[in-house]
Amino acid sequence: MEPLPLPSHIHYELLLQLLERQSLFSVNHYSEERRQIDELIMTLRKALSQQKRLEQACQLKGIPVEYRWSLNQPMESLAPMSDREAS
Repeated sequence: MEPLPLPSHIHYELLLQLLERQSLFSVNHYSEERRQIDELIMTLRKALSQQKRLEQACQLKGIPVEYRWSLNQPMESLAPMSDREAS
């Protein structure tokens, strides 16, 4: 069974730290931009939480997970196993 490619958790953490440590401090406290940044932070936290639930479900079903750091991989490794076997 092919591993399910998922983003590495560090991707979420990097974005959250940037938004929380830098973006929030660059806008006025009660501005529309601040509200949007807060909303973006909440959305990223929900996405990470949802990914963790997916990982748990995969673990229970015996589906392997492969954390990806980028899309820069050889095209052969991105093709489904059945396509690679046909080559």
